[in-house]
Amino acid sequence: MLRAMKPGLAVGLAWTPVGGEIMFIEASRMPGKGGFKVTGQLGEVMEESTQIALSFVRAHCHEYGIDPRIFDKIDIHVHFPAGAVPKDGPSAGITVTTALLSLLGWRRGRKVRARLAMTGEMTLRGDVLPVGGIREKVIGAKRAGVKEIIMPRESKRYADEIPANVIRGIKLHLVERYEDVVKVAFGPRRGP
Repeated sequence: MLRAMKPGLAVGLAWTPVGGEIMFIEASRMPGKGGFKVTGQLGEVMEESTQIALSFVRAHCHEYGIDPRIFDKIDIHVHFPAGAVPKDGPSAGITVTTALLSLLGWRRGRKVRARLAMTGEMTLRGDVLPVGGIREKVIGAKRAGVKEIIMPRESKRYADEIPANVIRGIKLHLVERYEDVVKVAFGPRRGP
């Protein structure tokens, strides 16, 4: 079941040995000296995804209205609070990046849209890469009450294999670049 969205929180989709499930990703900041901590039951690939997300946000801080000096004055903590099911595999990059932008960017303090989940890895340049387990992830999302899913355009072929009764009522947003993710997750940018 989905919980109330707050700034710094984004919902990802994970494949597990028992099927797809939603995964909450929380980002928090505190006074500090540039520290970065990741917690939760994660594998090495997921830890790399969080590092890529932070590097992307730092490299594009001016585009998202982030003062680059802030990274020397705060510590950032990213947490994957979903129980004891280990999570690994490349599919959380866009979700972690979105949680960080909700926390730090020009949309700081702005919540990610409700009933929206996402899956997809990304490169340091912002290309969204295809991922697997789409059928299981969509089934898990539907079970949790998700109404919209952001996924890589290149993974659409897997979505085409999902029975119509499963995907009915879910809007798929197919993306190629991280900028596409931002438009869906937060809506069009307003103001400077």
